[in-house]
Amino acid sequence: MLQVSKAWKQFFPGAGVGVMLLDQVSNPTFNEPLEIEKRCVEAELRAKFADRQALADSPILKAYADYYKKFAKTYHVQQQLESVIFKGKSIPSVAGLVEAMFMAELKNGLLTAGHDCQTLQLPLALDTVSQDEQYVLMNGKEQAVKPGDMRIRDTSGVISSIIHGPDQRTRITTDTQKVVYVVYAPPGIAHKLVLQHLSDIHRYVKLFAPGVQMLEQQVYS
Repeated sequence: MLQVSKAWKQFFPGAGVGVMLLDQVSNPTFNEPLEIEKRCVEAELRAKFADRQALADSPILKAYADYYKKFAKTYHVQQQLESVIFKGKSIPSVAGLVEAMFMAELKNGLLTAGHDCQTLQLPLALDTVSQDEQYVLMNGKEQAVKPGDMRIRDTSGVISSIIHGPDQRTRITTDTQKVVYVVYAPPGIAHKLVLQHLSDIHRYVKLFAPGVQMLEQQVYS
């Protein structure tokens, strides 16, 4: 499902990208079992991290911080974690497929993008950015991909990059029935953690889509 370029392998030794394809899903705006699980995730995070230094010392967050620093950016998932852990914010209710992804992002710290599989023009291609490429972000803004960043595209264009996130064209909607989750893992993050992270997303999706079928789950490197 994902073609990995030689340039990416050479540029990011030790990195990985996890891909999970789920079929027969639904995307409810509210699900009580999922809400209960959210509260559990929040409680676990608040118990795990006593202060901001403990959070910053997380090896996973350090790996992302090192990556983002090259682009003069900060890792937004860490900022979201701080809001939940130290400011008492709750994980919002938006749509089940998005919430499952966000819950796992917070729980594990791993950067994830979700796409409606039926909008993708396969195959997907993973590469490092070395030429001018642009795509439309979720907010409708056209964005140039930063040279040296990781990006994935289908035959129609870029669908996500680490620094700027997922695109608008392949976004998850209320009608999504088949979804692809992509996890960007820069060097320093064990591939087994990526697989565990994808399994967490799958477990959350099963709460509101018990008939979900997993068609693929693997890490490319």
